[in-house]
Formats: sequence, structure tokens, C-alpha cells
Amino acid sequence: MNAAPTSSPPDPRQDRYLELIDRLLACPNGEEPEILNTSPDLLDAGLVQALMQTATYFAHHDNPDAAKFLIFIARELTQQLGLYPQDQPSA
Repeated sequence: MNAAPTSSPPDPRQDRYLELIDRLLACPNGEEPEILNTSPDLLDAGLVQALMQTATYFAHHDNPDAAKFLIFIARELTQQLGLYPQDQPSA
């Protein structure tokens, strides 16, 4: 029997998102598109959320360069996936 019950079941995609983020952080500059293209099934809103959560962690743990890099990737991915309109109506 498992130890303590969790409020939600574990998400196997979350582990895959984190593995992809690790590969992005470790890859040479400019190879990010190739890394992302190796896992097209993970290019979704869940990855964007994982990127932002990881960026927030790095921002609070004295790694601003990694945080900025992940935020940049998240923004680019958001635009490419059409998750956030580029042109916002004026308020």
C-alpha cells in the first residue's frame, strides 16, 4: 500500500516536462528548437506552465539567467501554439 494519499494523482507528463526542461537548460545555445522538436507531443499549455513554474523556482533561488531563459522559451512557445493572442485589444 502507498504511504500518504495525495490530493491528485501523479501526472506522468509532468515528469516528461521536467526532463525536457532539463534538456533545454543543458543544450548549447541555438539548439533549443531541435530539443523541442524531439518531443512534439509535449508542446502544449502544460509545458508552458511547467516552464513558468521552473522559472519562478530559479528566480527565487538565485539563478536569474535560467529564469529569464525559461520565460523566453515559454513566451515563444505560447505564441507558436496560439495560446495567447499576439495583438491585444486596447482597453
